[in-house]
Amino acid sequence: MTLQRLPLPPSELGESPFWHPEENCLYWCDIQGFTVNAWRPADGQHRQWKTPSEPGCCAPAADKKIVIGLRDGFYLLDTVSSALTLLAPLPPAQHDTRMLRLNDGRCDTAGRFWAGSVITPRTAPDAALWRLSASGGGYAVQHMAGDNFTANGLAFSPDNQFMYWSNTPEHRIDRFDFDVATGTIANRQPWARFDRKVDGQPYGGRPDGAAVDVEGNYWVAMYEGACVLQLSPAGKVLQRIEVPVQCPTMVCFGGEDLRTLFITSARAGRPMEEMDAAIPAGSLFSVRVEAQGMPVNFLQGQ
Repeated sequence: MTLQRLPLPPSELGESPFWHPEENCLYWCDIQGFTVNAWRPADGQHRQWKTPSEPGCCAPAADKKIVIGLRDGFYLLDTVSSALTLLAPLPPAQHDTRMLRLNDGRCDTAGRFWAGSVITPRTAPDAALWRLSASGGGYAVQHMAGDNFTANGLAFSPDNQFMYWSNTPEHRIDRFDFDVATGTIANRQPWARFDRKVDGQPYGGRPDGAAVDVEGNYWVAMYEGACVLQLSPAGKVLQRIEVPVQCPTMVCFGGEDLRTLFITSARAGRPMEEMDAAIPAGSLFSVRVEAQGMPVNFLQGQ
C-alpha cells in the first residue's frame, strides 16, 4: 500500500471528492478557494469553475452537470458552459447565511441530495441537515436534522438501512435508521466517539468526511489526526492509513474498479511550516486499497 500525492496544486480546503464513472474524473470542492475542480488521471487535465460563495459539497447530475451546495442553497453547475442555476434556496428563517453555509453532502441511491451545514462562530449547535429532492417539476428542500456545529461524515450503508452523520467539533459520529423509499431518517444514536485533544496526550484527530465500502465499512478522514480510519459496521477500527499532512478532510473511492481511495486535505488556517512543507497541507492523495467502494449516486430530477 503506497500513498501517492496527486500532481495538483494544494487546495485551501479540499472537500467532497467523488469519482465520475462516465468521465473517469475526480471531482472535488475547494471550499475556501471558491472553486469546483475536476482532474482526469489519464491525461492530467485539471479544470476549475469559480463559484460566487463557498462550495461546500458536490455530486454528479445528468448531462455534464454537477449539483453543488453554496452558502445560500443548492445550485446546478453546467461543466460545459459554466452556467450556474439555482435549484432551491435554503429558508432564511432557518439558515442565516451570515453565520451558516452548506458543508459536507452527497446523494442517496434514490437521487436525493443531502447536505449538512456549519455554523461560524460556534455559539450554538444550529448547523442542520438538509435534503434536496425532485418535487412538482422542480426541487424542494426539507430540514431533516439539527443539533450540530460542523456537519460532516455523511454516508449511507450499502443496504440502505443506515445513514451516518458526524459532528466534527464534538468528536462524534451518529447513525440514523434510514428509509430509502421515503427518504426519511429516525432513531439517531451515537455510533462512534473519539478522544478530545488534551495537552501532553496523544491526539488522533476528529472525524471529518467519509465514505462507505461494499462491505459496509466506514472510511473517515481524521482532521488534525494525519490519518484515515477504516471502521467496521460496529464502529471498530480495522485499519489506519497515515497521511503526510495533518488535516485530511474527506475520502472517496474511485478508479475503474473503485479500489483507489482518494483523500483531500486542508491548508487554510494551518501553520506556515505545514503549508511550506515538501508535501504541503492541502495536497490531494490516492492509495490502492483491498476494499471496493460504492459508486457515486447521481442527482435525480423530474
